[in-house]
Amino acid sequence: MTPGQRYAQLLETAKIREHPLFRSRKTFHELELQARWFAGDFGNRFVTTTGDDLEIIQFGTWNREAGPDFRDAAIRLDGGEAIRGNIELDITDRSWETHGHATNEAFEDTILHVITESGSREFFTRTKSNRHVPQVKIDPAALPVSSVGIVPLARPGRCHAPLRNLPEEKIRSILDAAAQFRLRRKATRLQRMIEHHGRDEAIFQELAAALGYKENKLPFTLVAQRLPLQSLKKEGEQAEALLFGVAGFLDAPDLAHFDRTTRTYLRDLWDRWWRHRDQLQRLILPPKTWRLSGSRPLNHPQRRLGALAAIVHAWARLANSFGKFAVSDLEKFFLGLRHPYWNFHYTLTSDPSEREMALVGKTRIAEILANVVFPMRFAAEEMAWTAYEKLPAQLSNRPVETAAMRLFGDDPRRAQLMKSVAHQQGLLQIYEDFCLQDDSDCVQCPFPEQMQKWT
Repeated sequence: MTPGQRYAQLLETAKIREHPLFRSRKTFHELELQARWFAGDFGNRFVTTTGDDLEIIQFGTWNREAGPDFRDAAIRLDGGEAIRGNIELDITDRSWETHGHATNEAFEDTILHVITESGSREFFTRTKSNRHVPQVKIDPAALPVSSVGIVPLARPGRCHAPLRNLPEEKIRSILDAAAQFRLRRKATRLQRMIEHHGRDEAIFQELAAALGYKENKLPFTLVAQRLPLQSLKKEGEQAEALLFGVAGFLDAPDLAHFDRTTRTYLRDLWDRWWRHRDQLQRLILPPKTWRLSGSRPLNHPQRRLGALAAIVHAWARLANSFGKFAVSDLEKFFLGLRHPYWNFHYTLTSDPSEREMALVGKTRIAEILANVVFPMRFAAEEMAWTAYEKLPAQLSNRPVETAAMRLFGDDPRRAQLMKSVAHQQGLLQIYEDFCLQDDSDCVQCPFPEQMQKWT
């Protein structure tokens, strides 16, 4: 049994209360649910509200026109023939009627209605021609819990004392097991995305999310989903303008107050974008989707979108590096990305920098390795763990520090135990699986006793 499997077994035997303290605070908006659905996070096999077995064969593409959210999808009911058409996702079942879908010809080819809530009154999903549309209810609470931004730095938990008395070798073994469990789970999710969307599209979406940092993962994911890599590669020199346009950063520009370099850059983007604007109007992200304040200037989403455009332009070289799975090749690729504007600007409104800045720095490369590269490698070759556990952590972050405070408190070994990516990931996994699932303020959490039994 591998360490990761032992950790999974530990979770099975641990009796965590059914109503975690923090999960109820997470509210998913419709746009985020649509992105998570499209990524396959809810799976692809369901039971409809009428009891039929339903399989998603193809999740389709984001719809650019009026009508359902996703076009060109395919489903299978009760093992029958593939049914092709469109998919609509709403929060409530009654939205089918209240939003006028039943009388709207644009919804005539809808083959599935996805909902998260149902009321006491029964609503029938039928098209204008009176054709029944299968309905599936998904549960957002079943999505993995994320500790990012949920709680402040904590006081030491009840596990602090027993962990402090354990030998460092044993603590490292626990963290390694949790990290391996987490890596396997990420590998499974990425493999599912590859099955649904293809290898390159799955990698592209995950890279975009990694560039979004914690504040803007959702809008970056939406941009990558709505502008698939394959279509961007076909657009060639138009791709960057499409990315900035769909992101909502290219309203009709008043260039008078920009410096000369920015005026030239924006005018070029706008000249390329306006030809596509009407066709892609429905895919443009609302401004409120983005969080533009509170992040370091180097991490501003406009800079990261410029980096994503550079990645698309150099995709052939990146795909080759991914194929080799050599960490040094991937680091060289990302550090070598160049953009004539974004290597010297933080945002579209900032003054230019005198010194060149990396489009993707070492800290972000470490995150990409941990969350994209190694999960993909681990899905194909479990020996990837040997290289993964050697990855040094570039920086800590608030969720990691919160988890470390909860588990280790003032243990002098704490800093040493957080120096690798694997150990930081293991800390996060334990924190999510135990601390965030316990509403007894540590009193009933089984983790301290489980650690005493760990061998």
